[in-house]
Amino acid sequence: MVEPGDDDDGLLEKIQKDTFAYFLKETNPANGLVADKTRSDWPASIAATGLALASYPVGVERGFISRLEAVEITRATLRFFRDSPQGTERDATGYKGFYYHWLDRHTGRRAWKCELSTVDSTFLLAGALTAAAYFDRDSEAEHQIRTLAEELYLRADWQWAQNGEASVTHGWKPERGFLKYRWEGYDEALLLYILGLGSPTHPLPDVSYAAWLSTYAWRKVYGIEFVYAGPLFIHQLSHVWIDFRGIQDEYMRDRGLDYFENSRRATYVQQQYAIRNPQEFAFYGERCWGITASDGPGPSTRKIDGVDRVFFDYKARGAPYGPDDGTLAPWAVIASLPFAPEIVLPATRYFIDDVHLEKAECYGFKASFNPSYPVKSGSEVGWVSLWNYGLNQGPIVLMIENHRSGLVWRFIRQCPYIVAGLRRAGFSGGWL
Repeated sequence: MVEPGDDDDGLLEKIQKDTFAYFLKETNPANGLVADKTRSDWPASIAATGLALASYPVGVERGFISRLEAVEITRATLRFFRDSPQGTERDATGYKGFYYHWLDRHTGRRAWKCELSTVDSTFLLAGALTAAAYFDRDSEAEHQIRTLAEELYLRADWQWAQNGEASVTHGWKPERGFLKYRWEGYDEALLLYILGLGSPTHPLPDVSYAAWLSTYAWRKVYGIEFVYAGPLFIHQLSHVWIDFRGIQDEYMRDRGLDYFENSRRATYVQQQYAIRNPQEFAFYGERCWGITASDGPGPSTRKIDGVDRVFFDYKARGAPYGPDDGTLAPWAVIASLPFAPEIVLPATRYFIDDVHLEKAECYGFKASFNPSYPVKSGSEVGWVSLWNYGLNQGPIVLMIENHRSGLVWRFIRQCPYIVAGLRRAGFSGGWL
């Protein structure tokens, strides 16, 4: 454990290393599929696999994995997705260049009759493009990585995913077709639209991004104005890959800020909500915050100090308008490090030194905890999630690295498809 007197860089290095171990131990080396969470016999998540692909370069640079090992697991992953069954069969791996949200870790086939997920496929493809940008040496293996990544990206049929309308659908199922929900309102689909616009094979039309922008909600919370989204992860996931500092689309130009500044404001709103603590949950405060999509102790209702409290299981929690049941996610705080290190680092040390949630044997921080939920053990921190999630681990590794060196941002700037997508979305200024 890092002692209180250690420097911030040493603290962050240790958190990265412990967290990165998830991708070393929870990945099937034969196909590169990464477990959604640490529960036994649980399927793989394509989003977690994409985050792993983006994390391997960080692991190489930090000495957590050799370049040769990273090349081999990256190539195996990309080969699997290139060669896996694409079609309308109910047990295929994907269709139209997109992939099912969860896959059997061993067979690579669809799990749980889940949906073909457009946004989770986006994270997978973004991870592949990160690998293509980083592994740039003149060797057969690294050349194959670049070729495979490009092939996967160019295969995605973004126009099909629109299903006849301007915005993009959440996904599709072979049993009943497209899901009724679409990517509308400010959310993690920022990256999705940029990748879709940048495609030279099946690109989204310009009207698609304009339609998405038209559904934003601009709000003023605690005196802070920003594009609103309640869960903290929404303000983070697209930033894992893209450096939005100084670049603006039309919406942001009209308001005099960029998406990076928007996420900084959202981070401060989260802290301010915890300080105000309107529902009087335990532990909330200046150094203890972080409300996002996370595991939880429910579903259940418990009477605590005369108040009926409703608790959720896995749910997209948000602040300040909820839902909120007292569950906090340390990973979501750390993933805001580039935006507001001055409030994130004290909170990170609090989670380690006061709440004791960081343990190397469980891949760094546990996913979430709820000190307001009564547990039989009488633990001071209340309920603690039993699992680690790949979708949490990746942003910790990657956003720490973006804060420390800007590694992922720097390589993604070299990706012609993302640059093209940003420009077609109307972004200009800064490094563009």
